[in-house]
Amino acid sequence: MSRSNTNRSAEAVAVDQMLVERTAVARLPTRHGEFVAHVYRSRTDGTEHMALVKGELRGRENVLVRLHSECLTGDILGSLRCDCGEQLERALAMIAQAGQGVVIYLRGHEGRGIGLTHKIRAYQLQDQGRDTVDANLELGLPVDSRNYDAALAILADLGIDSVRLMSNNPRKVDALEAGGFRVTERIPLLIRPNPENFNYLLTKQQRLGHCLNLEDDLVVLDRVDSA
Repeated sequence: MSRSNTNRSAEAVAVDQMLVERTAVARLPTRHGEFVAHVYRSRTDGTEHMALVKGELRGRENVLVRLHSECLTGDILGSLRCDCGEQLERALAMIAQAGQGVVIYLRGHEGRGIGLTHKIRAYQLQDQGRDTVDANLELGLPVDSRNYDAALAILADLGIDSVRLMSNNPRKVDALEAGGFRVTERIPLLIRPNPENFNYLLTKQQRLGHCLNLEDDLVVLDRVDSA
């Protein structure tokens, strides 16, 4: 992983301030302990995002960070078709254990940016044999249209410069580094596959470059578990 050793420029910080505004802050007790919820509104499209903060982060080095894309089906409804909800729970637990860190919950990212209706239509195509990439393409949609500019602006507002990123997605590392943040470590969030999401995860590994380490012996193991 490449690493930047320079602080973000004043110009970049100025751009961040034009991208989002902080609109509300309050204590948020959770089953993982107490966080502080910071709500940000995009100045470009009005989308509201949330930063769940644990501890004092301003000026800290190597802050635990999770950039979490909104997933109603996984995060709220407990869908087994993805690993999103379990990743969110694990990230919050890891931050609580460390005593510091932030989860930035990015709304408008449903279905890698295609929205809830299209995501459910893509699920129907996946049930007919397409993978998560081909389903999007068959609908005439991008494979991944997510933008992380708001996340960068929120990190800057929180005074964070260097991060330990909890993610399996190298694109998130690239987005942070392109924005001038130092990624000192990528921490995997590996969730045990189930029969409903194994092919989805395998496609993310093989076609989207996610670092999941799904091996043949794990396929056999999970087939036994699901029998």
